[in-house]
Amino acid sequence: METTPRQHRNRFNTLIDPAAVERVKQLVLCAGKIVITCHVSPDGDALGSSTALCSVLRSLGKDATVVTADCAPKALQFMPGVRDIVTATRQPDRAAELIAEADLVFCLDFNDLKRVDRLTPNFEQSRARRVVIDHHLAPVIDCDVLISRPEVSSTSALLYIFLWQAGWARKLGRASAACIYTGMMTDTGNFSYNSNDPDLYLIIHDLLRRGIDKDNLYKLVHNNATQGSIRINGYAQYRTQYLCGGRVALIMLSGEELREFEYSKGDTEGLVNVPLTIPEVQWSIYLREDAKDLVKVSMRSKGAFPVNLVCEEQFGGGGHVNAAGGEYHGTLPQAIDYLLQAIPGYENLLE
Repeated sequence: METTPRQHRNRFNTLIDPAAVERVKQLVLCAGKIVITCHVSPDGDALGSSTALCSVLRSLGKDATVVTADCAPKALQFMPGVRDIVTATRQPDRAAELIAEADLVFCLDFNDLKRVDRLTPNFEQSRARRVVIDHHLAPVIDCDVLISRPEVSSTSALLYIFLWQAGWARKLGRASAACIYTGMMTDTGNFSYNSNDPDLYLIIHDLLRRGIDKDNLYKLVHNNATQGSIRINGYAQYRTQYLCGGRVALIMLSGEELREFEYSKGDTEGLVNVPLTIPEVQWSIYLREDAKDLVKVSMRSKGAFPVNLVCEEQFGGGGHVNAAGGEYHGTLPQAIDYLLQAIPGYENLLE
């Protein structure tokens, strides 16, 4: 039984081109094997949309599997379906086999095939039909159907709208609804930014009616710290540098420091957001040395400061106005020097 208000139905029946929705439905109907994938280092939105879609497709009788480049962070392994994901880091041969055998591929929450990292050659060589559902700017993926709405706060919310228009929202159970809600929640900082669209809360209304416990989902995502994660976050916050009269915060962790604190993937999730709790800070930057010559870059901002522009122009990445990322190929000291030279070029965009 559908549970959403009439205004919800009227709004969502036209958000995505109905012809695109029908095309996807036909591709699913004709597909024998379906693979769903998302970007490397998957976050809550990537995992939430992927696992929810997989559940719906299976409920439609389809052979569907989520295949990713690497594993979900510890904080998100509670999500239904995450433990069934085939990852290239753990099962490289199985991942390659599934992609090669697929008739249809769904690309969720990324706008460029290079974002699937080590799996990029596999998807480039695949002859499968390809559907993209994403909310990032400027998609460049060659596909049969593109559903791109950057104004929607998360790919999970966009997926819900697609399912509604396709007539498949009725297939959402409590578990898959929880996945969509988790994606929406994590991609908006628990609905603290990019979340003023009233329709967003109509989706939440429906997900609650389907039995999700949003309070418990918040606890599962955020209240899962370890002693190690508390220590490394405290250390990093203590050493944070404040630049441009306190308007810019710079957090840095070297490979040696990560090893000293026995860092595990996900331990510093949300760290980049912390400086933004200071009223004066508008731009927060986190540099993490993941390998000898690779530094991961994460940026967050308040107001209109465009961290996606900075990440795109300086670090080969992208994202949203207030949340973006990229990477620097070199050492951490080199990345810091490069960043410090780049910052003055964006000072005029700070309020």
